[in-house]
Amino acid sequence: MITADQLTRCFPIELSIEITERQPEAIHQRETLVDGELQPWVGSFASVRSPICVRKNDGSLAQIELGSCPSGGVDEAAVALEGAANAYNDGRGEWPTMTVAQRIACMEDFARQMICRRTVITQLIMWEIGKSLVDSQKEFDRTVEYIRATIEALKDLDNSNSRFVIAEGTIGQIRRTPLGVVLCVAPYNYPLNETFATLIPALIMGNTVLLKPSRFGVLLFAPLLEAFRTAFPRGIVNLVYGKGSEVVPVLLESGKVNVLALIGSSKIADHLKKMHPKVNRLRAILGLDAKNAAIVLPDADIELAVRECLLGSLSFNGQRCTALKMLIVHRSIVDRFLERFSEELAKLKMGMPWEEGVTITPLPDTDKVAHMTALVDDAKAKGARVVNEGGGTASGTLFYPAVLYPVSENMLLYREEQFGPIVPVMAFDDIATALEYVITSDHGQQVSIFSRDPAIVGRLVDPLVNQVCRVNINCQCQRGPDIFPFTGRKDSAEGTLSVTDALRSFSIRSMVTIKQTEESTQLLDSIVKGRTSNFINTGFVF
Repeated sequence: MITADQLTRCFPIELSIEITERQPEAIHQRETLVDGELQPWVGSFASVRSPICVRKNDGSLAQIELGSCPSGGVDEAAVALEGAANAYNDGRGEWPTMTVAQRIACMEDFARQMICRRTVITQLIMWEIGKSLVDSQKEFDRTVEYIRATIEALKDLDNSNSRFVIAEGTIGQIRRTPLGVVLCVAPYNYPLNETFATLIPALIMGNTVLLKPSRFGVLLFAPLLEAFRTAFPRGIVNLVYGKGSEVVPVLLESGKVNVLALIGSSKIADHLKKMHPKVNRLRAILGLDAKNAAIVLPDADIELAVRECLLGSLSFNGQRCTALKMLIVHRSIVDRFLERFSEELAKLKMGMPWEEGVTITPLPDTDKVAHMTALVDDAKAKGARVVNEGGGTASGTLFYPAVLYPVSENMLLYREEQFGPIVPVMAFDDIATALEYVITSDHGQQVSIFSRDPAIVGRLVDPLVNQVCRVNINCQCQRGPDIFPFTGRKDSAEGTLSVTDALRSFSIRSMVTIKQTEESTQLLDSIVKGRTSNFINTGFVF
């Protein structure tokens, strides 16, 4: 039986070798990147605490302080916005008018500098959000690969547009051009990868960027400030600090932000979009809530279904928008499924993120633990039971996963996205019940189906692809590979992110035309040969 005392003992003892040899040197960030300069921060600061706690002599737990970061307000955000707007200069700036090849060279320079900082950044990911060291390293490496793939995709895209199109006596060249100032609001669960999934395509397409780090995962950007400063022209990347609820509305209300890139809550996104004075001028690329379901049919391979559902619901403590948030299991096999699921869950290693093979790690702060506890208590009060031994036990920032069954519509867990290690399970007799759950959901990102019957799977796929944007057969929901489109229906997303789709999301097709006359073609030829325009060209990017 998992007890709170067992969870407490998972944390290291204060001043022990275990903690002193591993804890990174405190980072007290005293400068920020605005308008192309690393400027001294003269405002207030916020303490940054780790999800990792230490056991004190009196037996209490205390979160470790990792350092401090700028805590900005409206005035500081306005300065950063001015830097980004000046760098874009209504499309006349150096960056938006560069050739694609020049922007790629800057991005390659940035990637080289970023790779040199791998160790410190992966350590900060681990210590700031509690992600295992292995997964933190994977997040970094995947982000670097994403940058490389984005560069190659842009080469292909630009090379395909390097020719002229002739139709009905008109010559045209069509290319993709930037949108303006992009506000990137970072999420905490993948603070590097998810942030760069919007930041990198936004930058490489010629936009200027305001980067607002998450409260959890803020220090990991400090080692990248110099790389941003030296790899890109002045004012292309500007950092914004402070409470999102205070600074983001002011940025949008200015009307100077052209694109909102947000990974977060649909309610917040709806609220923010309305703040822009000209909503039709604001493009939104949003990765929002998801309540992804797994439908486990009676003929499913239970061992496979348990393995995939366990990974899908509890990888990084369930703190993924692609996580499985509701398991819908046929009543004829639900007892066996719950038994095997609980048995496999009990094998998951719980501990500190640097421990080999660890799966269950601390949540970002005690507020997250309190929210998980409240969801469990609500479900129990309304008829659900915790199936697995010790499920829902908590101590400090550790919360042992809870499997709850049967979950019904009167419970918060039925519709609310639990961004943490809780696994709600409901049973169904008729497949129409499972399908109805997906249809009536406010979310439409993904779903998983577990079955070996081609007829049943085929009949389920056809309606489900009209409800969600990805149907996974006999496997968990997931984002990758990054070349696949990542989006959602309903309240789950706006715009599409993948390596190629993201380039399109952060740009717009623009064209130059000229009549197909001898005089005009001579003029066009002179522009191309004289290289007087970066837009009008037939060059190839290698």
